[in-house]
Amino acid sequence: MMIIGVLKEPSPETRVSILAESVSVLTKKGITVLVENGAGEKSFCSDADYTSAGAQLKSRQEVLNSAAIILSIHSPADDEMQLIGNRIVIGVFQPLYHIDVMKKWAAIGITSFSLDMLPRTTRAQAMDVLSSQANIAGYKAVLTAANNYSRYFPMFMTAAGSIKPAKVLILGAGVAGLQAIATAKRLGALVEVFDTRPAVKEEVMSLGAKFVEVEGAADASKAGGYAVEQTEEYKQKQQQKIAESIAKADIVITTAQIPGKKAPILITEAMMNDMRNGSVIIDIAAATGGNTPFTKNNETVVHNGVTIIGNSYLQSTMPSDASKVYGKNVLNFLQLITDKEAKLHLNWEDDLVKGCCITHNGEVVHERVK
Repeated sequence: MMIIGVLKEPSPETRVSILAESVSVLTKKGITVLVENGAGEKSFCSDADYTSAGAQLKSRQEVLNSAAIILSIHSPADDEMQLIGNRIVIGVFQPLYHIDVMKKWAAIGITSFSLDMLPRTTRAQAMDVLSSQANIAGYKAVLTAANNYSRYFPMFMTAAGSIKPAKVLILGAGVAGLQAIATAKRLGALVEVFDTRPAVKEEVMSLGAKFVEVEGAADASKAGGYAVEQTEEYKQKQQQKIAESIAKADIVITTAQIPGKKAPILITEAMMNDMRNGSVIIDIAAATGGNTPFTKNNETVVHNGVTIIGNSYLQSTMPSDASKVYGKNVLNFLQLITDKEAKLHLNWEDDLVKGCCITHNGEVVHERVK
């Protein structure tokens, strides 16, 4: 009988690995699900919801002691990982930024799957936690900007005169950027977009935004859907174009991150000095250093009349839907590592299973993390 355990996340995280609706899918297959008391509270999923879906409520200690597979979005504490020993942990562990932690886990004998390392292939879309969470971050970035901006987003003709629409500049048209475009357009703003991948131009334009082209981008087609480093010459051209757009923008949303590296500085101090007083920058790349020199993660900084909001927890401001889609991603991944009889089956021939396994059998097995 397989036992899956769900841990409560540490504050300020408000999400949970799976909601009650996903628990019932597992229990119907004959899997035992142990949920730590209060794990879903901040996602508005009560202990009673979990028990009625067939889960058993347990203390954290009992979950850690008994479950064969432990679900925890963030890394559990070191002493807890010692308890887990040679069992399985699934979450979003950003292993490229925490190499030492991964080495410790390998030494303990833990088998860890970090879903943020999944190859970006068509088959992986159903379990792509980066995309499901970035979608929310893009949406909330625009609403956060609107809340902090001292003017309207849409154009208005009023008896007291006309109001011009806000100009929004979005740097990066990945999942977060595309959702930000759609949300800013719904609020009535004019939207301009930059991305180093010419392939996204059609998507950007289909959402009603203007795509600002910079010639000579490095080919990202081999990077599996992730961004790549650009040449110095390209970066200078890019900065010049961004500078022209930024001087006219009221709101800037930056989403540019490169896996395993510090986020690129796209907005320089000189550019910010040209921005209008009262402008707002929402920096979604804050967790890896941010796209401006002044970004502080999970803080708001005002520089020269420009408000810079660094926020890597935007998805956690919508915990019900964030947990719902994250849980769906996890369920889809669990199907890959269990067989028809709901027993554990790790198929190392499967590129997705192999692609997000970080530690196994006492060693760090992921090529890029190694």
